[in-house]
Amino acid sequence: MTTSTTTDAVRVLVHALDQAGDVLDHVHADRLGDPTPCAEWDVSALADHLVQTPANFLTMMRGEQPDWSAPPPHLTESWAGSYRVHADDLLHAWHTLDGDPPVPAEWQVAELAVHTWDLAVAVGFPLDRLDAEVAQVGLEFMRANMSADKRGDAFGPEVEPPADAGPYDALAAFAGRTV
Repeated sequence: MTTSTTTDAVRVLVHALDQAGDVLDHVHADRLGDPTPCAEWDVSALADHLVQTPANFLTMMRGEQPDWSAPPPHLTESWAGSYRVHADDLLHAWHTLDGDPPVPAEWQVAELAVHTWDLAVAVGFPLDRLDAEVAQVGLEFMRANMSADKRGDAFGPEVEPPADAGPYDALAAFAGRTV
């Protein structure tokens, strides 16, 4: 990966991290039991996962492997604040990286984009406020790298997006979400 490609991907990652924090600002205790497009997660579980995601990526940036299947710490408030601490640590790791990244920034963008969309839908955050470039970068990465056998539990089989699907709906459909 060239330096300019990495720099551009990190620029998009900054937007992905920022908007996930903005959506987490809209999580409220009275909505924690609400369903999400992730069939197995309610708002509480999805918010906890999203808060932990930058910390898991930071672990990977250090050359270690996080346990993605371990339940993240459960929060009952301050999701966005906790998330932003992890996001800042992850960005610091990217900005001080010397050499090739151990994981692609585009993968991080894709993970954040899908789950930000999931949470936005669940809490009623306006989808038109999400950055289309984040969705496009995430979708391009997923199309190039996610085969049926790599979808795991978080991503179902691809579904057909509506004919008028925007970037987030196309991304969500590729990730197996009903749009």
